[in-house]
Amino acid sequence: MDTNKIKQVLIEQLKLDEVIVNGDGSHFQIIAVGEMFNGMSRIKQQQVIYAPLMEYIADNRIHALSIKAYTPAEWTRDRKLNGF
Repeated sequence: MDTNKIKQVLIEQLKLDEVIVNGDGSHFQIIAVGEMFNGMSRIKQQQVIYAPLMEYIADNRIHALSIKAYTPAEWTRDRKLNGF
């Protein structure tokens, strides 16, 4: 599975502000930024990210996902704290 394909699917289906995807072919790390995450629990945020990718998870093109979801304000704050 290509990281650009995952990014494309998430941006098109979830209308996110920013998506960063890293991975090695079957294990991926996703950072998703969007206002839609405002007020959502971490579990709900992950469910929202998993939903458009279920087809790829079901056929094992994606074996494992690490997901971090942020609102734009949280992402700005986190980047400053971590020196991004």
